[in-house]
Amino acid sequence: MTATGTYTPKPGAAPLGRMIATQAVLETKMLLRNGEQLLLTVVIPTLVLVLFSSVDIIDTGASKAVDFLTPGVLALAVMSTAFTGQAIATGFERRYGVLKRLASSPLPRWGLMTAKTASVLVTEVLQVILLTVIAFALGWSPHGNPFAVLLLLVLGTAAFSGLGLLMAGTLKAEATLAAANLVFLLLLVGGGIIIPLDQFSRSTQDVLGLLPITALSDGLRDVLQHGAGVPWGDLGLLAGWAVALLAAAGCFFRWE
Repeated sequence: MTATGTYTPKPGAAPLGRMIATQAVLETKMLLRNGEQLLLTVVIPTLVLVLFSSVDIIDTGASKAVDFLTPGVLALAVMSTAFTGQAIATGFERRYGVLKRLASSPLPRWGLMTAKTASVLVTEVLQVILLTVIAFALGWSPHGNPFAVLLLLVLGTAAFSGLGLLMAGTLKAEATLAAANLVFLLLLVGGGIIIPLDQFSRSTQDVLGLLPITALSDGLRDVLQHGAGVPWGDLGLLAGWAVALLAAAGCFFRWE
């Protein structure tokens, strides 16, 4: 204590940027240490890519299976991390009172959500690197504009994060666990990731074409497989989903 009666160093909250960064590092470590999350974020996308690229199961036309599958698997990786993994983890944090306690800390609520988003982005970068290396080893030949790919991945992350937070903040943890896994399986089958949409009936295609996973997988496939320019239609659909779902999550999310 100094002569004037003040404490050195002065007590108080850390700078906001440091708090968010520290929380983001913690969130990332917890995500990577969770076996169920690793199954969703790493093992399942990798198995889908390797298995369906190596075995002649699906009809991909004249193109190589790996060229068709890789964009869809990248979309699957985004969905598994931003939606399924985040929904389940946040749902149980809410149930056990973790979110309530964190909300009373110096870190503001929006700062906590920012840290969670940063954790998702870090995990996705690791996923994309891993899946890209595996795809190249399997003979992948990508095309197109990397900037368009980045836009698709960012908007896809925003849309699925909004869906995951909306589910985690409104349903009970057990219901979130069941619903998130069910939605994951349904979108895996019907989102154009493994099965081409032209294998479905025309009316079914019209409905599936409105889903965010379809916009993400189709947009990535148009760019990476067919060398298309910026897929504005898919980007617009993803942006619409992102705004609507994030707004809904912000309105209806319950912290306890």
